[in-house]
Order: sequence, then structure tokens, then C-alpha cells
Amino acid sequence: MDYRAFTNDSLTMMYESVRGALASDDAQKAAGDAPRFRVRETTADWKQHAGNLEAEMLNRGMFFEIIDWSEDQERLPL
Repeated sequence: MDYRAFTNDSLTMMYESVRGALASDDAQKAAGDAPRFRVRETTADWKQHAGNLEAEMLNRGMFFEIIDWSEDQERLPL
């Protein structure tokens, strides 16, 4: 995927979508349901996509909050 072709807003939206899919899966798993997006089961692909987005956003000087990939992210203090 040519990340350079996307606007800053598009990069941000895709990156936040990765974060949202991870959070959704973690919440579903905590509720005893099967994760919808299976992010943890296919972490390498998700991390590669997120890493590519991060690299492009850094090249552009964009600010963003790094995704926390730890298993207990929903229990981190705010």
C-alpha cells in the first residue's frame, strides 16, 4: 500500500481504526465473546500495517499516540 498517497486525516483514521479494532476485540474477549477482528490472532499483520502508518506519520511530522499492544491494555490507568 502506498501510504504516501493518503492525506494526513486518512492516515490518522486508519491508525485509529487499528486501535479501535484491538480495543473492540479485547472488550469482546473480556465479555466472553469471540473477538470480531481477531487482531491478537493475526498480530503480525496488524502491527506491520500500524508500523507502516506510524512511519509515514512520523515522516510527515504528525503527532499521534502510539498503540499499546499489551494484553491488558483495557486495565491501564488513565
